[in-house]
Amino acid sequence: MENVLRPLIVIGGSVLLTLLIGWVTDLLLSKADRRHSETPLWGLLRQARVPYQLVLCAALLRGSYDSAKVLEEHRIGIGQTLTLVLIGSTAWLVIRIAAAIVETTYSRYARASRDAARVRRVRTQVTLITRVVAAVVGVVAAAAMLLTFPAMRAAGASLLASAGLIGIVAGVAAQSTLSNMFAGFQIAFGDMVRIGDTVVVDGEWGTVEEITLTFLTVRTWDERRITMPVSYFTSKPFENWSRGGAQMTGIVYWHLDHSAPMDLMREQLRDILRECPAWDGRSCNLTITDSTPNTVQVRALVTAKDADDIWTVRVTVRERMITWLSQHHPYALPRVNTADAALPPGVPGPLRSPDGAPSRRVHEPPRTGR
Repeated sequence: MENVLRPLIVIGGSVLLTLLIGWVTDLLLSKADRRHSETPLWGLLRQARVPYQLVLCAALLRGSYDSAKVLEEHRIGIGQTLTLVLIGSTAWLVIRIAAAIVETTYSRYARASRDAARVRRVRTQVTLITRVVAAVVGVVAAAAMLLTFPAMRAAGASLLASAGLIGIVAGVAAQSTLSNMFAGFQIAFGDMVRIGDTVVVDGEWGTVEEITLTFLTVRTWDERRITMPVSYFTSKPFENWSRGGAQMTGIVYWHLDHSAPMDLMREQLRDILRECPAWDGRSCNLTITDSTPNTVQVRALVTAKDADDIWTVRVTVRERMITWLSQHHPYALPRVNTADAALPPGVPGPLRSPDGAPSRRVHEPPRTGR
């Protein structure tokens, strides 16, 4: 009877105690979250309850397993497994706690700062710091797991002796990965590009969506994702429309007839912009920038607070101006001239046949003499 009750008491007690401590901890965190709603720390810590309970359960089982006297012939293997679970769950819990602290710090800074560019910069740095912490904790946890095996401890001396050669080989083999990692740090702390920046890379316009230690993701205007190595942004030129400020100036072109009413178009442009919420009111201008034998090129300059609004202003101005010209001044739209060219004064025109068509005979000067 004792052989049955002892394992049930030890294992069941460990599980029940884990659930009880986890419930009490979650209850306290929930009350703290409601009391301090201005900070997300307590709510983020509640998301770590799974690794927290796993750590408690593994620790209790590992400490009381010898007293349970269950499967004693496999005591070493079970104890080793519980130790590995304890190390892994502890690393998971540390990563969750570190992420919660970093996220809370960023949230406080974002609420206190009014500079959107600096907020995006801090967001980029926070994201990379979180990834670095997770990588370091993961490596330490993996090393701790390996050192729990006696064979790994016995091979430690030979591994350390060959560490120099292995490091050289790994450095040569992973030089591309290492260069991307250093480029990731350079981007994060050099303020070259940030999460949320509007960039143009390889002719594609989009917004930086994610930055990791090795790659960067750009979300284009048509919902595509372009994944590029971070070393691209440290070795090649690219356009960053959010650098130094989000305000932008846009250009709209029309090809119109030479008779286009420029003064009326300027008034119409101002009327269109007054009705466009995306226009920031800083500037507007309309001029003729080029001409051809058939058309003139008319350019409008408009402004907006960011890249998304400048796109809205440009398409609105282009569409409404063309509609207004077609309804009120259709002669201003480009057309192909098929009529005879006007001749200079004093030059006789072609003769007309009775049916109105030009005659093949041309005027000849009057003959004199016999």
